[in-house]
Formats: sequence, structure tokens, C-alpha cells
Amino acid sequence: MRREAVGDLRAVLGQGLAALNLPESLTVPLLAYLDELQKWNAAYNLTAVHEPAEMVTRHLLDSLVLLPYVKSPLLDVGSGAGLPGIPLAIANSQLEVTVLDSNGKKARFLRHAVRTLKLDNLAVAEARVEDYKPAQRFASITSRAFASLNDFLIRSEHLLAADGHWLAMKGKLDAQETQQLPAGVGIVDIKTLQVPGLAESRHLVIAARL
Repeated sequence: MRREAVGDLRAVLGQGLAALNLPESLTVPLLAYLDELQKWNAAYNLTAVHEPAEMVTRHLLDSLVLLPYVKSPLLDVGSGAGLPGIPLAIANSQLEVTVLDSNGKKARFLRHAVRTLKLDNLAVAEARVEDYKPAQRFASITSRAFASLNDFLIRSEHLLAADGHWLAMKGKLDAQETQQLPAGVGIVDIKTLQVPGLAESRHLVIAARL
């Protein structure tokens, strides 16, 4: 990548981190992840977003707005290219994160990212969420455009700790979707998220067992 382009990305990301009250020191590791994502995206088509500056906003910053709400251990269901799991793991080294995806090529990229970026707090699970049986349950389970809210809750119910929370990242809210919940599950809160540089609706639906 050209030096000028890297400088532009650093500026965009730096402004976004400042808006989220996150340290500027995260710029280097986050851009290192973005660089790996761009390389692999050319061959594996991991994301439909190809413009680097747009990746900063739509992938990195869009993931990092979740940081105040997550607890460890965190499971990222249908992680794809590692979103939001990898940016969250980079931003908080104390956060134990598992990124789960059943797609082989995406799981290969996730394992590559763990090795290349030396993310000791990140684990990769290649499995369907309903078949995944880890040793421990998770305090937080998140998804980013993985499935409908009802499907997400049903398919990951066995993975949530007794006092844990689901964190479903959504764009525009569908009132019907938020009302169609599995028995024994309720919405705790719905947060409006402000992603720096993104003029689109973003919401976080927080759910828990009743």
C-alpha cells in the first residue's frame, strides 16, 4: 500500500478512535489486521467492502463501538473475516474472544490472523454454532448480520452463561423482529450506536434469559 494511502487511513482511524475515547496506540495493530484482510480478500472474497477507508469505518470502527458492552469470555458467532471479534480482541488484550465460523476459507483466514497478529487472547472455532460445544459458556455472545434475531438466540442458547447477555448488532431496527423472541428470553435494552464517520443507523439489541 502506498505511503500516502497508509497516512490517510491512519488519519481516518485516528479520528475514529479519538471519537470512541480509545488510545491512538491501537492504530498500528488495527491497520496490520486491515492489511491482512485486504490481502486475503483479493483471493477469498471475505468481505464485499474493498475500499480501505470504507473498511476502516464499516469494519474497524463499526466493531469497536461494541467494546463498552462486552464481557469476557466473548463469542463472536458467524465472525466471517473476524468482525467484530478481532478488532475487539486487539482493543482489549484482557478480553478472551472466540471467533466462530463454519466456512473453511474464512476460518483459515481467522487462524492466519491469530498467528500473524500474535493475538494470544483470540481463539478460532470452525463449526456450525448449533454444533459447537466448548468447555465453558460465554458471558457475551455477539453477531453482526449473522441471522435474524430469533435464529441467533435459538441457535446459540446453549452457549450463553447463566447470567450472560446476547449482543446483536443491527442496522435499522425491525419492530417485528424484536418482538419474535424464543420463550424465556427478553430484551434488556436497545442501544443506538454512533459509528464515527458513518451516517447510517446502527443499533445494539441486548438480550438475556428471563
